Amino acid sequence: MIRWCTAVAADLPQALSDRIFKANASLELKKQDPTSTNVDDLPPIVLVHGIFGFGKGKFGSFSYFGGAEKKDERVLVPDLGSLTSTYDRARELFYYLKGGTVDYGEEHSKACGHSQFGRLYEQGHYPEWDEDHPIHIVGHSAGAQVARVLQQMLADKAFKGHENTSENWVLSITALSGAFNGTTRTYLDGMLPEDGRNMKPLCLLQLCRLGVIIYDWLDIPLLKAYYNFGFDHFNLSWRKVGLWGLVDCLLGNAGPWATGDWILPDLTIQGATKLNCDLQTFQNTFYFSYATKRTRKFLGVTVPSGILSIHPMLFMRVLQMSLYRHPLDAPPPYKGYRDEDWLDNDGALNTISMTHPRLPIEHPSCPVTNDSECQPLQPGIWYYKIVEGDHILFILNRERAGVQFDLIYDGIFKRCRKHVFKKTQQTIPNQVDHE
Repeated sequence: MIRWCTAVAADLPQALSDRIFKANASLELKKQDPTSTNVDDLPPIVLVHGIFGFGKGKFGSFSYFGGAEKKDERVLVPDLGSLTSTYDRARELFYYLKGGTVDYGEEHSKACGHSQFGRLYEQGHYPEWDEDHPIHIVGHSAGAQVARVLQQMLADKAFKGHENTSENWVLSITALSGAFNGTTRTYLDGMLPEDGRNMKPLCLLQLCRLGVIIYDWLDIPLLKAYYNFGFDHFNLSWRKVGLWGLVDCLLGNAGPWATGDWILPDLTIQGATKLNCDLQTFQNTFYFSYATKRTRKFLGVTVPSGILSIHPMLFMRVLQMSLYRHPLDAPPPYKGYRDEDWLDNDGALNTISMTHPRLPIEHPSCPVTNDSECQPLQPGIWYYKIVEGDHILFILNRERAGVQFDLIYDGIFKRCRKHVFKKTQQTIPNQVDHE
């Protein structure tokens, strides 16, 4: 559990210019100038945490995003399930913003064995949210996929009682080490490479599972108020299931691990590919991605890029992932899979997975190295930059990162606040199939 929990490790400094992406006035655009706009009229910037993460009000006064939320007057930091599935977290995010009782959907809830309804938000954090009052989403790690799933749900009008939703409720999505295409880390920690859904009998993730079951079964209010894994809708508390319910969960006959409705299956390559089958890159939304890596080539071999540049908690993880080879007796996670494509990593995710959605269909993308390469900005394209850093570059420890931390978030927030609306439809380049 500790080794997998990279999202709550210490941070490393990394320089990144705040001028990676710049808008160009030659487009027919509508700009938002915060100096001439009331703060309440600005689209909120929603920061979505990753696995083992937490939102505002949890984990004491500690900030998952290292205090970056203080850089802008309209930033929201929701506390979503830290181990719940991408689907469940997206549902929770909608009601966090809009208000009301979280509705996980009748069909999904029955299939996954949990209550249909969850937490009540008596007052949404952005109740006026609609196409005329959109949001920016910045997601770290698994939080990036939550943003994409939520946008697809909005496009599909998947929220009962809110039939007017559309993909245009989201103005931009920025991914920080986003888990778009899964990670080989999941197999190293115990997910079966044969199916990407079940766990090995003895592995790190099984220990994690046991710890979470006991934590939720004990249901100690003080602890749950401090940190919550997000499985309350599975009713794992001793008050509801008793001792035999605990035994059932421990044996794998009940709970999220029995139905696969938790985050790890979504983070395998197979699980991410399945999830991506239903997710689009929309024509009117702006997409940006910062992919991280802490590896380099040495005599033709991929190795960690220095002992001192990687936190001790992550060094072995980077090394393990750079040495990973998919078992020969297991079917490849997708047609055309090659181990060498997945060796570069940041200790938690493979760099190839973080640039943009590419499985099973490669979405339009544009690599960025210089400012001029992304002028003018176009919606419907994933602009991505590969950054030297590990998986916790963007989170937790602002002091250790120093001025570089500020450069990263200042650039992101500045882009959000000077964002543009594109009025005309764009022709998307031909897509490449990765079946």
